[in-house]
Amino acid sequence: MNPDNSLLGIRGFLIDAPEFGRLRSWSDGALIIDGAHIAEVGDYASLARKPREQPVRWRHSPRSAVFPGLIDLHAHIPQYPAVGRGGGELLPWLRQHVFPLEREFTGPKGRREAGAFFSELARHGTTTAMLYTAIYEDSCEAAFHAAAASGLRVIMGQMMTDVGSYGQLQPTKIASILNHESERLCRAWHGAADGLIEYAFSPRFAVACSERLLRAVAKLAAESGAYIQTHLAENLEEIEKVRNQFPAARDYTDVYEMCGLLTARTVLGHCLHLSEREIGALAAAGAGVAHCPTANLFLRSGLFPLEKMRAAGLRIGLGSGVGTGPELNLWQVMRSAIETQKARSFYEADALVPTPGAALHMATQGAAETLGKGAVIGSFEVGKEADLTIMDYAALLPYRQSAKPVNDLSGEDLTSLCIHRGGPHAVVETFVRGRSIFRAPEPELF
Repeated sequence: MNPDNSLLGIRGFLIDAPEFGRLRSWSDGALIIDGAHIAEVGDYASLARKPREQPVRWRHSPRSAVFPGLIDLHAHIPQYPAVGRGGGELLPWLRQHVFPLEREFTGPKGRREAGAFFSELARHGTTTAMLYTAIYEDSCEAAFHAAAASGLRVIMGQMMTDVGSYGQLQPTKIASILNHESERLCRAWHGAADGLIEYAFSPRFAVACSERLLRAVAKLAAESGAYIQTHLAENLEEIEKVRNQFPAARDYTDVYEMCGLLTARTVLGHCLHLSEREIGALAAAGAGVAHCPTANLFLRSGLFPLEKMRAAGLRIGLGSGVGTGPELNLWQVMRSAIETQKARSFYEADALVPTPGAALHMATQGAAETLGKGAVIGSFEVGKEADLTIMDYAALLPYRQSAKPVNDLSGEDLTSLCIHRGGPHAVVETFVRGRSIFRAPEPELF
């Protein structure tokens, strides 16, 4: 935002993906930002000549590629130190690597790590994230304070689980305090930081929750207007445990359905092993799906049936899946979203292989729609809030070919380059609501 009442002009190679598979680009484009919002978008030459009452402060690098801010629909703050560790499959990995970390994620550690985590998101070009904390109220509170200070858009909640031991807290104690704590956190933080912070009631997954807890979550979310996030059908062993734990349910999805968790404000992580009935139930409820391809590969959980989800009309966005996902880099998540479908196409003729534009859509506009924010963020439309990530084109090329004009590439080529070679090394600046929340040092060129 500009305190001197001037407009901010961002010049560069503008690229967005307002629809699945439809890429839009301006090779020498510009955004005019008025406060928090996009006021104009188009070719730089025409926008630069246009007379205005307010002056424009231009920001420009001939190497810059400008994208909508990236949106991560699924990550766990306490699990970030576990990225890349071990492997195997989900449930043993959780017991060996994750539960010990989450048991340690109390107030002091939460305060130390949460701020660093949000700085990492901004450094990666992520502007919106849907996140889990641990079950401890003090560390969750610390994470919300860090989120508000970061300037990011954050949808987050206290991990909720009342089945099985979680360190020194036993299930009976957890059940007696968790709903109260989560309700208080929701009242304190849902809509905070001028709406940038929102709450998500966050039961871990059905294996770790009683029916009583799941029904309480549905009630709390309905009363508050907050989100719900949880995991669904990530792993075959997990599904078998759910079948044994909830024998009256038709399937895994039915557990959430009968407890009232499937709503238009629900985002479900993974969703790999679903029947046609289950996919239809998610679509009928208007629930969203967080597709986490790097996480799915890391723990050999399965491959996402993208074509079936798309055919059902489900809203789908991408998630890093940290800590099962090995990094916060959403460009690499986009790459994995493409490559996993290429792998499926070898043995499934109807597999839908995303184009670079489709992958970008799932990390921007598609993810925004999954959150019910498609009219607010996700693409370069006049009136939308100005969430942007600016990439250094030269940092993506072999030998850092900085002399090569950026407009020698098409929008699809440049998007593909970012997907296959992009990461924090190439992020120049990250904006949320027109405010810079991360700016990299000037790169050394050769």
